[in-house]
Amino acid sequence: MKLVIGADHGGFSLKKDVVVYARSLKHTVIDVGSHSSDPSDYPDFALAVAETITHRKAKRGILICGSGVGACIAANKFPGIRASVCHDTFSARQGVEDDDMNVLCLGARVIGPQLASEIIRAFLSARFSNAARHKRRLNKVLAIEKSFSK
Repeated sequence: MKLVIGADHGGFSLKKDVVVYARSLKHTVIDVGSHSSDPSDYPDFALAVAETITHRKAKRGILICGSGVGACIAANKFPGIRASVCHDTFSARQGVEDDDMNVLCLGARVIGPQLASEIIRAFLSARFSNAARHKRRLNKVLAIEKSFSK
């Protein structure tokens, strides 16, 4: 799977591990930065990840900041992006299966590399269920998004 990964300075260190781990799982990784621990702003990386997905250059994304919250808030401003902070494997898997989540947000000051790897594996191996109730709910979310995109 093509995967885009971005992080601000707070997530830079964990991002390095995440990129290596995702590649070890044989995913193609597009690293949109940050490429250092110099101060940077999470909305810039949310934009880069969202654009990569909406332009169909990647199927899913991972965003990392200190808590995961700021990056998640910014990512969800973009049409077509369904991002969530997940610090456990259940939420990462269920977010994809039930809600068609396409961006995983992680907090580098909340979890470490080992747990991040487990969460990422759950996120990347999950598939949207296409169950009628999940499709109905997703269509309602998409309708809300569309109504505010005018």
